[in-house]
Amino acid sequence: MSEKEEQDQPMNDGPSKPAMREALVAAAFELFLERGFEQTTVDDIVSLAGVGRRSFFRYFPAKEDVVFPDHERSLAEMTEFLESGTGEEDPVRHACDAARLVLRMYAEQPSFSVQRYRLTRRVPGLRAYELSVVWRYEHTLAAYLRGRFADRPDGPLRADVIAAAVVAAHNHALRTWLRSGGESDWVVEVDAAMAFVTGTWGDRPAEGAAEGESEDVVVLVASRRAPLWRMVQGIESALGTDARQV
Repeated sequence: MSEKEEQDQPMNDGPSKPAMREALVAAAFELFLERGFEQTTVDDIVSLAGVGRRSFFRYFPAKEDVVFPDHERSLAEMTEFLESGTGEEDPVRHACDAARLVLRMYAEQPSFSVQRYRLTRRVPGLRAYELSVVWRYEHTLAAYLRGRFADRPDGPLRADVIAAAVVAAHNHALRTWLRSGGESDWVVEVDAAMAFVTGTWGDRPAEGAAEGESEDVVVLVASRRAPLWRMVQGIESALGTDARQV
């Protein structure tokens, strides 16, 4: 065992686990921004943080994980929130509220979140890793919605489509906030994005709709063999607009 690893053994007066974890993240990002992600090794990170390799792998399975240190906690919180529902709430709204928790996690550390965004834009490997993280959120939302839509013939399809829509809307709000350098109002951004989802897929009218307001309903009757462009033409004629721009 090396001297570094011996110093890394738990001691009563040593740094707390959260402090060591934060030190590793801070050291990693300092080096990533200075040298680049690919050029930075785990040995470089632990050397700057003043700990041994064992400490790094105690908290992070791989170098990529140090870039996304809070997603396990965030995913657990989302899962707990989804399971806390009574079953009486609109499932789409509940899924959207769960997605808000994730954006709040980013907003808690705006400087770090913006740095991470800029870093992942430059490193293809990190973008691929980020997609795998996003898939886990989408999978969690879809599993919840499948349970809520279990009595519907189109339940699995509806669940998967809505979960993808929630994630896409969340990511749109997140990117808008990140591109502003964390300066815009993230609450406004995510509320607008989630309102779009609930207005499209929710079982209840979107908040803010005028009481008693009704919507026009257009019914198109067409032959099953009719080409799609002809159906679009019929919708355009009924709406008096270009449906392709709707």
